[in-house]
Amino acid sequence: MSIINFRNVTKEFDGVKVLDDLSFGIEKGEILAIVGPSGTGKSVTLKHIVGLLEPDSGTIDIEGKPHIGYLFQSGALLAWLTVYENIALPLKETTRLKEREIDALVKEALEKVELSDAADKYPSEISGGMQKRAGLARAIVRQADVVLYDEPTSGLDPVTSLHIHQLIRKLNREQGITSVVVTHDIQGALNLADRIMLLKSGRAVEIAKVADFAASGNPEVREFLIAMQGEMQ
Repeated sequence: MSIINFRNVTKEFDGVKVLDDLSFGIEKGEILAIVGPSGTGKSVTLKHIVGLLEPDSGTIDIEGKPHIGYLFQSGALLAWLTVYENIALPLKETTRLKEREIDALVKEALEKVELSDAADKYPSEISGGMQKRAGLARAIVRQADVVLYDEPTSGLDPVTSLHIHQLIRKLNREQGITSVVVTHDIQGALNLADRIMLLKSGRAVEIAKVADFAASGNPEVREFLIAMQGEMQ
């Protein structure tokens, strides 16, 4: 069952179509990876889901008013707050929870991303991978049903990238979180996702289960996969 549906969504910036009549659905409980060349509308798609942008035409239907968490590419932690304070911030700003309730939720989120020992550290005192995990804890602390990931492994080494992917899969399996992952890491997408969507020039060239995507005869998919393999060599 699709819980998020794009129907003929178009978005322009300065007269250039970034999303061009885009239609697709995201199924409840799945991990959907969105891949494609730079500047093809991947991050813009995420921003439409979370409501940071609105389409010029078309509709985006989201069923059941889910809580949506967003992991920004940079992690977007506030440098003057500790990891704990960064994660607590959305609860303090958007809820009326008592301090003990906030404390319980923050500690639970820290435990889920295996970061409990870093609660009192500042962002500058932890690694890039830990910053991403702290950003993920903040994204899920409000009991998110859907989490959007914008290049979650950008700038990370392969081992740390694998750890982030394992956390995404763990949250999907144990918490039932629907995950939408924008990534340039095609090998990571093939290992992580349930389905993959290839965006090109703001259109969905292909959206398919991982095995079907990898074996696709679509020439644009083949061209993309070959180009990505070349970059990795």
